[in-house]
Amino acid sequence: MASPVRILLVEDHTIVREGLAALVASTSDLEVAGEAGSGERAVALAKTLQPDVAVVDLNLPGIDGVETIERLRAAVPDLGVVVLSMYESPQHVRPAVRAGARGYIVKGAGLSDLLAAVRTVAGGGAFFSPEVAAHVLDPGGPGAGEADRPALSRREREVLRLVAEGLSTQEIADALGLSPKTIEGHRGRLMTKLDVKNVAGLVRHAVHLGLVDTTPG
Repeated sequence: MASPVRILLVEDHTIVREGLAALVASTSDLEVAGEAGSGERAVALAKTLQPDVAVVDLNLPGIDGVETIERLRAAVPDLGVVVLSMYESPQHVRPAVRAGARGYIVKGAGLSDLLAAVRTVAGGGAFFSPEVAAHVLDPGGPGAGEADRPALSRREREVLRLVAEGLSTQEIADALGLSPKTIEGHRGRLMTKLDVKNVAGLVRHAVHLGLVDTTPG
């Protein structure tokens, strides 16, 4: 049996944080690794606890949510980040995604959406509430069109999509009938072409290019 996904809850309102902890406790595949009421505390805990996923509010005391995400990702490079916020404007969504968030759930969404986002991001994928998905799909805003998107080959787009869906190198190789070494080569060229340094960056571009379904199932 697989180990539960370990979650760091970052929310300054105690009653909300306790409610999230109770929700996670009601599942069998997720567990709360730690809780923090500020970004600084979250980063300190992340270094010690090494959680799998952090659920982060953007409105935090001290350093804000976006800086918190950046510091969390620097402290734990493989950490998946899901934003849980009342804000759904592009001014809030886009900086969070650029900072490394692979999920963004608005607080008016259902609890099932939050759990789905955590599970999807833990698996290496991306999950966004319908209210904010358009901001992620078109991060350049009005006037950003096809000409602004990087030119990728059909094979590169296939590899990028499968990376964003959370498949391992071996799984992608099996799916495309290629060797793992070839997939690693494609991944390296994608990172160079898209000017990113990690999987989170590849996921953001996959969402931008419309290769990932961000609509909750």
